[in-house]
Amino acid sequence: MIRIGNFLFRYRNQAFPIIILLLFLVAPPPSETLGSTTLARVEDVVAVLVALSGLALRATVIGYAYIQRGGLNKKVYAKNLVTEGVFGICRNPLYVGNLLIYAAVFLMHGDPQVVTTGIASFLFMYQCIIYAEEDYLEGKFGEGYRVYCADVPRWIPRFRKFAEATEGMAFNLKRVIGKDYSTISATLIALLSVEIYEHLAVPEPTAYRSYLLLLAALIALIGLMAGVIRILKKRGNFRESKAV
Repeated sequence: MIRIGNFLFRYRNQAFPIIILLLFLVAPPPSETLGSTTLARVEDVVAVLVALSGLALRATVIGYAYIQRGGLNKKVYAKNLVTEGVFGICRNPLYVGNLLIYAAVFLMHGDPQVVTTGIASFLFMYQCIIYAEEDYLEGKFGEGYRVYCADVPRWIPRFRKFAEATEGMAFNLKRVIGKDYSTISATLIALLSVEIYEHLAVPEPTAYRSYLLLLAALIALIGLMAGVIRILKKRGNFRESKAV
């Protein structure tokens, strides 16, 4: 699993979208859940709420203590062992947020086979990546990392210790926007795209023309906003001032 994790860490930006695309090609999103369009709409609402919870968790993590998870030269790497902020209540809060987002995308699709296979696959892949990271971190930080692992859970955040873990820290919204705008925009675009896919798969998609145009307009707007933030970021508008 460590070898698989190192491979996925290196190629996840290519592998993850391909896996999602292949799963979505297995079956189009159903317009009904258990024969009910109302249940299908409820499922969509749940999917949106799950996605928002994942984004909120990521925002909380980044707002208090950002950690670069991209590695170095596409390999697992860490300059320092970060244990403050949300990392004081969960060792992998960003990955937990990611899993919630991916689960939301599969729930939005709605096909039982796609939902179960998709969530199980991404849970397995992230577990492999975490094993690979843990192997690296233990080798680099030794006993300090082992003590951290013994005190902080791998997956389930201990929210009762949130106040203690963030004591004396200030939430940085500017950092959240600058660091996570791409994930936020990609999540929203993915959910809207699945909704478009669902309505294009019905026998008479032209009946939903106005709705589809609205969804497409929202995708364009989100893409435009992400582009503006990217330009502002390149100009240094989101650069954090260094303490004197």
